[in-house]
Amino acid sequence: MSGRLLRRHPLAVIVLAQLFGTSLWFSVNGVGLSLERALGWTPVEIGWLTMATQLGFIIGTLVVAATGLADQVRASRLFAISAVLGAVANAAFVLVAGVWELALIARMLTGLCLAGVYPLGMKLVISWTPQYRGWALSWLLGMLTLGTALPHLLRGATLDLAWPVPVLLASTLALLAALTVARLGDGPHLPVAGRTPGLGKGFRALRVREFRAVAGGYFGHCWELYAFWTLVPLLAARELGRLAMDDALVPWVAFGVIGLGLAGCVWGGRLSRRLGSLRVARVALGASGLACLLYPLLAGASAWLLLALMAVWGLAVIADSPQFSALAADSAPVDGVGSALSVMNAVGFALTLPSILLTAWLWHDLGLWVLWLLLPGPLLGLWSLARLSGPKPVTDAG
Repeated sequence: MSGRLLRRHPLAVIVLAQLFGTSLWFSVNGVGLSLERALGWTPVEIGWLTMATQLGFIIGTLVVAATGLADQVRASRLFAISAVLGAVANAAFVLVAGVWELALIARMLTGLCLAGVYPLGMKLVISWTPQYRGWALSWLLGMLTLGTALPHLLRGATLDLAWPVPVLLASTLALLAALTVARLGDGPHLPVAGRTPGLGKGFRALRVREFRAVAGGYFGHCWELYAFWTLVPLLAARELGRLAMDDALVPWVAFGVIGLGLAGCVWGGRLSRRLGSLRVARVALGASGLACLLYPLLAGASAWLLLALMAVWGLAVIADSPQFSALAADSAPVDGVGSALSVMNAVGFALTLPSILLTAWLWHDLGLWVLWLLLPGPLLGLWSLARLSGPKPVTDAG
């Protein structure tokens, strides 16, 4: 496809590339149940692999922020290089899965490469469609969510094939993302890079009361989000088992629950134009926290009811994420927005590590009650947001 044709619809190209590139993120989780049967792993081992990916992303984000790499290399080029290297690291997992230490390294390298995919997608959006920043951000976060769910769809579509097939398909999609973004190139509105602020200015942003309140809400959101996504296949297997349905439906249900986050992001983006980002973030965080509270209490209720509650949770759990980004960009010091957002993302993703480990480790012992370990996230997030004065509209959300 020619670059000229791609430039007619740059936003569509970027969000699809984000979808394909971020399919690497949970590629191993998509085949988690198959790995348990083939290699004798438990949910704890799958949790460790997920944490390795998160750790790689955190390290990559801090490196990009500290070195100013995103300002020194063209956004499209860095995105394409990161997607290619991520595809290679993801494919390497297939070769080294039998050696636990090498499997962890492969997943960490995949996460490291994703630090050049997800954040650079946001920069590409601004370079092509700055007038639709808020609206585009909702779509971009939605595609990140759908990319997280995509490995479950790939597994559902290849259930009769060996587990490496969907993993390698994710790498193929990442290569396609790299190719299309490389052909698209950077947009004409790319901000001129100044002197790199560095991480120090990013951490100093936490001294600003409004930014600190937004960051606190985001940190609570992160504590819940990725641990929930990690548990979705286990929750789906439990409810389908109670309905005496085939395990082959588990990846399809997991894809549906996580993929609903796309609708949540877009819905939140539209509502933020009328209600403001702060109000939308509070409602979404409160709804996901309520689902977290109710799920174990309804353990003996109809499996269909719990599947419906899981769907609502999947819709709400990510709907606040674009609004946190918009609120943080508005409240951070104007001379260090990029570093402030990088630090906020890095700390938030660091908080996903203990929540994933705790829930995966205690799943067999606590069952559904393990979900209450996620509840402090929404509660503390809402407490932090309560320190902000009122709803703040996002005028460029569409």
